[in-house]
Amino acid sequence: MQQSSTASQRWLARGAFAAWVAAIVVLIGTEGAIGITLLVIGLIGAVAVLVGGYWFLAKRGIGRWLGLAVAIGAIVAVLVIFMWRDALIVAIVTVALLALGGAAARAAMRRKTPEWMPTVHTPPPLRPFIVMNPRSGGGKVVTFDLKRKAEDLGAEVALLDGPGHVDVAAIVRDAVDRGADLLGVAGGDGTQALVAGICAEHDLPLLVISAGTRNHFALDLGLDRDDPSTCLAALTDGEEVRVDLGLIGDRPFVNNASFGAYAEIVQSPEYRDNKNKTILAMLPDLLDPSQGSRLTVRTGARTLTDQQAILISNNPYGSGRLRDMGRRERIDQGVLGIVAGHIASAGEAAALLRRAEFRTVTNLVGDGDVVIDIDRSGEQPGKAEIPVGVDGEALVVPAPVRCSVRPRALRVRLPRQRPGVPVLPDPIDFRRLAALALGR
Repeated sequence: MQQSSTASQRWLARGAFAAWVAAIVVLIGTEGAIGITLLVIGLIGAVAVLVGGYWFLAKRGIGRWLGLAVAIGAIVAVLVIFMWRDALIVAIVTVALLALGGAAARAAMRRKTPEWMPTVHTPPPLRPFIVMNPRSGGGKVVTFDLKRKAEDLGAEVALLDGPGHVDVAAIVRDAVDRGADLLGVAGGDGTQALVAGICAEHDLPLLVISAGTRNHFALDLGLDRDDPSTCLAALTDGEEVRVDLGLIGDRPFVNNASFGAYAEIVQSPEYRDNKNKTILAMLPDLLDPSQGSRLTVRTGARTLTDQQAILISNNPYGSGRLRDMGRRERIDQGVLGIVAGHIASAGEAAALLRRAEFRTVTNLVGDGDVVIDIDRSGEQPGKAEIPVGVDGEALVVPAPVRCSVRPRALRVRLPRQRPGVPVLPDPIDFRRLAALALGR
């Protein structure tokens, strides 16, 4: 059912259009006919920056540096032209008015704060057990003195700082056998997913401590990512929420499983040591439509072929836009999010920045199993292997791969005092915005 508009929304919509019209009036009214030329020059410069940026990512050698030169040159050229016409201040005012109109438009279309996942108050755990990775997140465990603070609250803590590979699953299962009634993790999303699977298996609550680098799961749970020690308050004053758990085969994930371009980058041994350099080195091959693997994704009656990258998420991300790809408002809808795309040209790179209906990116919701397969000439069906990044951890799995979701299988214990989940802004729908402005 469509939500009725309020008077403030209607006036914000009118304000948005007024700001945009004012931007054009300022530009043309101040500069006269040349204002239109300057507007066109600005648009051409923006396109040149986009094309140069794509070349920088998709080419090697001289092609890469030519793309960088084009992008920088376009910015410099636009600035020089505006300065030559003594129109730099006019340009700044015009951009400010356009930005003001955009802000007003988003405010006019803002939804009411969505109802969050239901929580229940539960008594504190008696024998909490927490694993902590001192290396995760640049050393947040040590920086925030998490081990001592957790032990002061009655938790048993195991540090993952021994030599060589540490079998986290074995450590956690041993704690369960010894009577642990809560399992906590201060580390990355990959370790949290592993422990989450054990929690779901034994119907134990999971305590998420935001001590990783990006803490996507903590963000979607409304936790404080700046101070992970605040998460420990859940040991004494907490509540529980039930969320879904994603599965790739039998392996759990709390955020997503990525196939294709990003997954192949994560597979590189150099990725952990120098992420940016590795991405720049591998992107040309991954963006080349004549190289690399092409993927197929099937869910229900829908099949997508010839995809360069596929992201399967535990519940859908945002509104399908690139800027919202790290955020979920709820994780208890019992569905998988599917984002599949290909970028073989600068034009398709531009489409990636627009809305999900464009052909570059397809955004779906899978209410059943999702199957990802690979198509490589010369390989026998079912014998190929697919690189996959599962919550940032690199794996190679045999094709085809089946992803599924276990609805509300995971209990998560949260501190009652927490920042909360940021509300995702709606994309600007100009038809709806115009209807609001007209009072419809």
